[in-house]
Amino acid sequence: MPEQFDYNSTRNKLILSEYGRNVQNMVKYITALPTKEERNRYAQVVIDLMGFLNPHLRDVADFKHKLWDHLHIISNFEIDVDSPYPKPSPEAIHFKPDPLRYPHQRIRYKHYGKTIELMMEKAKSIEEPERKRHMVQSIANFMKMAYVQWNKDSVADEIIISDLYAMSGGQLKLEENINLNKVEFRPSPNTQNARGRNNNNNPRNNNNNNNQNRNRNNNNNNNQNRNRNNGGAKKY
Repeated sequence: MPEQFDYNSTRNKLILSEYGRNVQNMVKYITALPTKEERNRYAQVVIDLMGFLNPHLRDVADFKHKLWDHLHIISNFEIDVDSPYPKPSPEAIHFKPDPLRYPHQRIRYKHYGKTIELMMEKAKSIEEPERKRHMVQSIANFMKMAYVQWNKDSVADEIIISDLYAMSGGQLKLEENINLNKVEFRPSPNTQNARGRNNNNNPRNNNNNNNQNRNRNNNNNNNQNRNRNNGGAKKY
């Protein structure tokens, strides 16, 4: 049997601490009101306050439903109001879902991933030769891209073709002289930006930039002086 809330034993404890003790005291006060009309009116005020105190619940699709459920939980399921949603049962809040079962499968080539093995199994079941050839070539191109992303280095097509043959148990293969798609490793934009910031912070680079700007200004001044001198020597 699931545990039941003991409101008396939790009198000095917060049932849902994210709402604070004041909300819990207000809910206790509403529960003791004599008429349902009063309870409904004050309950709506407390619901609005609970939503204000926890704005992150607004991102939940059924956040209003969750607030009303929390109201019933705080009152130990004793508050008698006209809720727009079904009243939850004490057993429901103690329900625990079954634990997730994570796959325990050994991946022979981890840099290719598990998906590539599933793609190979699909390709093995294709009976049309031409369609199967295109499928196998697509798998090989995907393997090459995964290899480069993992190792950050170029790879020969012969290695990909050999791995393809080994992973498929000798059932999938391509011609040895086939050319796979060219793949190059490209660092992410964040890495490039970080590298650029490091270069800007390098004193040597700053000095070089200052020298270039100084030389550019000197050249501009020399050109202006040369033009001024030529104009003064002109004869009419």
